Amino acid sequence: MIKSTITAFLLLFLVTVTEAQVANIGDPRLKIELPDASGKKIALSSLKGKVVLLDFWASWCMPCRSANKQLVKLYAKYKAKGFEIYSVSVDEDKNDWLKAVRKDKITWLQVNDPANLEADAIQRWQVNALPTVFLINKKGDVVAIDIEGKELDNEVARLLAE
Repeated sequence: MIKSTITAFLLLFLVTVTEAQVANIGDPRLKIELPDASGKKIALSSLKGKVVLLDFWASWCMPCRSANKQLVKLYAKYKAKGFEIYSVSVDEDKNDWLKAVRKDKITWLQVNDPANLEADAIQRWQVNALPTVFLINKKGDVVAIDIEGKELDNEVARLLAE
């Protein structure tokens, strides 16, 4: 039983890593072009050439809010070196979203897809839980999913050095 569980986990991990390595933000199936707080639409694909963390979150998601604290530090550390965060809020209430942005001191790109967990971007990227992040290299390829902490910091530094 334990052996089959471990085998299943490893298989799932390999499938996830393989999928991450073949996805590219230029793929029309993964297109995201959503409005920021002022209503201006920003396309994820416009960030090709930078190392990008695609972040799905919501103001009501406490793990998301906790993750924001770490992302604030990461963004401050690497922004000037070509790192960008593209956060997709799935908040239905714009005021809740913007209040959380202010409270969490978020200064990176923020867009909103207000259909909650039924949002188009959530469906396109097959996000099953919040927060979910995708690390994207300068070529637009997804290289990691749900990476965090020191591992995320190290990987961003490595990708920026390429």
